[in-house]
Amino acid sequence: MRRPVPTGREIKLDSTKYLVSKTDTAGKILYANDYFSEISRYRRYELIGAPHNILRHPDMPKAIFYLMWQHIKIGRNIMAVVKNMAKNGDHYWVITDFDIKYDDEGNICNYLAFRQAAPKHVVKEIDKLYKALLEIEKNYNMETSLEYLEGYLEERNMNYDQFIEELAKPKGISGVIFAKMKQFFFNKLR
Repeated sequence: MRRPVPTGREIKLDSTKYLVSKTDTAGKILYANDYFSEISRYRRYELIGAPHNILRHPDMPKAIFYLMWQHIKIGRNIMAVVKNMAKNGDHYWVITDFDIKYDDEGNICNYLAFRQAAPKHVVKEIDKLYKALLEIEKNYNMETSLEYLEGYLEERNMNYDQFIEELAKPKGISGVIFAKMKQFFFNKLR
């Protein structure tokens, strides 16, 4: 499948809806809810079996995906702010949170990803950081980008998880609703 060309147009997400997907441990999509399909502009049959990185926007630093995979591969949840690209080249910003599913022997068998619209203040803050990381990756490499990110976080006396939680974690009633939605899908997709 050929990668779309970014259009620069943003898709406005409904803050009351969630994009949900399930992947195997290699990132192959096993399930996508209707809203995920609608926003990504891919038909369900185009998503199922495809690698999740078909949604990767070129503005996303590799370092962020590296961190995400390092966390979930060892069974550790991570929340991240991600700019995804739809089939037509439009983009959308989401806050992604995971549930990690295990088989009867305790091995990771798949990942459930829950995405909600990233608020404007979150996008504004994270976009500046991502542009810096991306520029470093273009001029050097991902490892140098990770080193910069580490320094950025050390300056703020926090790790990546704390930074994202402070910046983007749903609070109050929206946090309660998000937790209930995750539990519903986790039980449904067992």
